Amino acid sequence: MTRLNVALLALLVICALSLVTSRNQARRLFVELQREQVAARTYETEFGQLQLEQATWGMPARVEKIAREERGMRLPTPARIEIIALPASVEAAQ
Repeated sequence: MTRLNVALLALLVICALSLVTSRNQARRLFVELQREQVAARTYETEFGQLQLEQATWGMPARVEKIAREERGMRLPTPARIEIIALPASVEAAQ
């Protein structure tokens, strides 16, 4: 009977250590999950700001203003606009 008790005690200790290890690992993983969720929220916020910035930089009015002020460009007058027709061979190829 004593052998059985010793074996059961050893099994109990092994199970207890396994339980402690599992709980510790679960806590560590939960903390890591929370850290990653915070990072994901930060990245989502930054992504939204970058999308807004990209939209702002590409606004036609802003591009036109920079072209006019910094490059000295201007819109062509209707008299300077020429419409070029494609030859029939090029239209057929498309």
